[in-house]
Amino acid sequence: MPESAYGPTNQCIGLGKVLLDRGHRVVFAAERSWTGRLAPYGFVEDLVDLAPPDPDAGPDSSEAAGQFWIDFINETAPEFAKPTIDQLATFVQPTYQALIDGAMYAEPQLREILARQRPDVIVEDNVVSFPALTTADGAYVRIVSCNPLEIRGDDVAPVFSGYAADDRSGWADFLAAFDATHAATWNAFNEWCQLQGAAALPQRDFIHTSPHANIYVYPRELDYTDARPLDATWHRIDSSVRETDEQYVVPPEVADRGEGSGLIYLSLGSLGGADIALMQRLIDILGATRHRVIVSMGPRADELRLADNMVGAATLPQTTLMPQVDLVITHGGNNTTTEAMHNGLPMVLLPLFWDQYDNAQRVHELGYGVRLATYSFGDGELTGAVDRLLADTGLRERMAAIGADVRARDGLHRGAEIIEKVGLDRRGR
Repeated sequence: MPESAYGPTNQCIGLGKVLLDRGHRVVFAAERSWTGRLAPYGFVEDLVDLAPPDPDAGPDSSEAAGQFWIDFINETAPEFAKPTIDQLATFVQPTYQALIDGAMYAEPQLREILARQRPDVIVEDNVVSFPALTTADGAYVRIVSCNPLEIRGDDVAPVFSGYAADDRSGWADFLAAFDATHAATWNAFNEWCQLQGAAALPQRDFIHTSPHANIYVYPRELDYTDARPLDATWHRIDSSVRETDEQYVVPPEVADRGEGSGLIYLSLGSLGGADIALMQRLIDILGATRHRVIVSMGPRADELRLADNMVGAATLPQTTLMPQVDLVITHGGNNTTTEAMHNGLPMVLLPLFWDQYDNAQRVHELGYGVRLATYSFGDGELTGAVDRLLADTGLRERMAAIGADVRARDGLHRGAEIIEKVGLDRRGR
């Protein structure tokens, strides 16, 4: 059961397809807007509603979900320009509350699904608990496909802060603000989880860890385990690059890019792409450079005007496109960040919300890219960062070596094997 967002769902699709190919039966209890998009891979769709159906929605639930996110960005984007500590009250807490509301609504449906499907292993990739999943007969596996600061520790920066690892000056204030804005929400959810038969939640956490196996997706080169060691139930997979995307062929108008020109991939993710003003500004700035650009244009693609040095589409097969470019400009989503590291690509990072600040800061402070202020950077800051990263042959060589190492560690298949072992051990009892 993935969170109803593209990142976690695509990550679970990648793992699920490996398990399917290994002969297992894979059921997705995803949110209902994914109807018809999972079965073609061979998965069983036994889907849930996270809220009462909208009586005014049309028959195409995927279109309704797409419009929801466009509206969400239009209403919420002003919050993303605020400091992260100010977003705790205006964005992070309401997001947690919305996810909690979905968990509560889905609880009886999930119990019915579990009774029908009788799984040996139950995998959740989310940031809030669904007690039906942790109390069922099947063994529970938690996946963290956000930045692993979600796994808290005293010696790492607070999750969602985007604060530097070597400057603790703001940590205590951020945690105090988190507690002030989230304590009532946490207390109510913790009480509700226990009423459903689940264990008490760890302090500040909205999700249970597993006694069987917990998996997080992050490259070793970016990880925090030197400052926050983890117990034996935790398993890092360095990347989880799905093998289900169609092959991408770079169009000839940007493939032949000439001396001193790089090929850049620009993507702000499925949500960031709906911020039409930000997307157009990035396109206009990059359109005046000598570089070539492939743009993931997002759900409002028909409203964007590409420059002559660009190609793009509303959606692109990112995993097969990335190996062919020289640089990634990204919002810092966990999938895109780990996939860029998987391919040995430097990044310019423009974080918008949630853990994107943490990924942007981590890449920046370790020297694998440049973090910019998403809504206040100067034109020259963006073009300067792009030119420096493309011209830094030493960095590009280091990144290429890192990419080879990450790929050799084969996180996708390792993750599937961890899930498989938990399930087979359960069957063997």
